[in-house]
Amino acid sequence: MRLIVMGQQAFGKDVLERLLEDGTDEVVAVYCEPDRDGRPVDPIKAFALEKGLPVEQPARFEEQAILDRLASFDADLMVMAFVNVFVPEAARDTPKLGSICFHPSLLPFHRGPSAVNWPIIMGRQKSGYSWFYPTDGLDEGDSLLQWECPIEPDDTVIDLYFKKIYPSAVESVLDVCNLFRSGVPPRLVPDESKATYERRCTKAHARIDWNKPVGQVYDLIRGTNPSPGAWTTVNGEELGIFDCRRESGDGVSSKVLEVSEDGVLVQCVGGRIRIKRVRPAGGDKITAPDWASQAGIKAGDRLGQ
Repeated sequence: MRLIVMGQQAFGKDVLERLLEDGTDEVVAVYCEPDRDGRPVDPIKAFALEKGLPVEQPARFEEQAILDRLASFDADLMVMAFVNVFVPEAARDTPKLGSICFHPSLLPFHRGPSAVNWPIIMGRQKSGYSWFYPTDGLDEGDSLLQWECPIEPDDTVIDLYFKKIYPSAVESVLDVCNLFRSGVPPRLVPDESKATYERRCTKAHARIDWNKPVGQVYDLIRGTNPSPGAWTTVNGEELGIFDCRRESGDGVSSKVLEVSEDGVLVQCVGGRIRIKRVRPAGGDKITAPDWASQAGIKAGDRLGQ
């Protein structure tokens, strides 16, 4: 088949590279976002140019000239790997077999731009990814295939996405092409009564309330690690909270119980959080014991003040 690969950043680049390595299908063009001032060249663009592939970077797909250029590649299928630009139906349907899009959740659950963060924050026990037939709705449409994986009790965003979803998803692009090549690609119709939509997970969502149950606090920290990063305040200054461990025990919420080489132990409702790595305001990430020593933190102090 003749393929257009549309994507961005490392995932888009690795999907493109996997297709080229396999060599079964011909990549006839690569589409990615327009360059932005002050930002490095997108990895997928750099890689495509290195391989001598045509690169297109339209900001919008409404103009007829843009659609005509897309049609000129005479593609069978457009593979949309991590796409932030809205692609209307006229563009999606230009290839003979249409377009297929990747999303890092088990659709229709967790539609939206932070589909890896929210399942962890919400305490879900599983996630995965979907390749779906995109419509004009946000991550809406039937799925071609889905892959499921467990969310372990201590998984962070790094564990769930980069160690589980990412490598499987890159490899699965070959399965996607094979299903279309079969002539009867499946359509898994979503149960819209189970659909969830979440907004982008931002710093505003990542502030820790130490008076919440320990499970909610722990899920928030790991579900925002490394980005956007959970945070609290100490003596009026922000402190980013990253690696940590959940422990048992009761006491007064938000109180520092212990500062040791093993971390800073903080009380929540129904349990405790041992903080291992932090980022002071304006600084780099350091171990929690080093921060506590520099900031003069001791047992009895309170976080969130």
